[in-house]
Amino acid sequence: MPARLLALAALLLGTAPALTVTGSVEGAVPGDTRVSGWAVSPSGQPVEELVSVPVTGSTFRLEIPTAPPTFRAQTALNPQNVAWPGVLDPVTVNAQPQTAELKFFTYRDLNRSGQRDENEPLREVSLDSGRGTLFVVWVGSDVTVRASRGYAVSLRRGWNAFEVEVGRAVRISPFTEGVARVTLELGR
Repeated sequence: MPARLLALAALLLGTAPALTVTGSVEGAVPGDTRVSGWAVSPSGQPVEELVSVPVTGSTFRLEIPTAPPTFRAQTALNPQNVAWPGVLDPVTVNAQPQTAELKFFTYRDLNRSGQRDENEPLREVSLDSGRGTLFVVWVGSDVTVRASRGYAVSLRRGWNAFEVEVGRAVRISPFTEGVARVTLELGR
């Protein structure tokens, strides 16, 4: 069966102390579709759903909780487990705080329970803004991460959002507001 391609324009606003993700849907999506933010393992596997909202009238608004993810969703930040967009070895970190990466997914809430159930497959949503990719991460204390090709980012305790542009060099910029393009590819 051919895949349907949907585009969502998402506006991300970094407002102290919370991060809000809002967007609108271009095209039709099933009425039971939810957009969610998940803390993921260093390999990118969903561990804990932090926030989830329905797509209502072709729009959504996610309020990322200011609280840290649960301990089971956190991992110690070290050079061996930094698999972030644009990061290539060698990697250095000036501290080793607890960390959790946030990725966005959609799923169809088939039983309308307001949360994901085992039989409701997750579909990862890639967030692109201009030439870069949006990246959201939580850290337990301030830390600087450096890698090859000019990758350098200073993170403050709590949730951080930034745009990563990968080319001959890696360019990192804080993402406080702007338009991100979200593409969903729905399979069978």
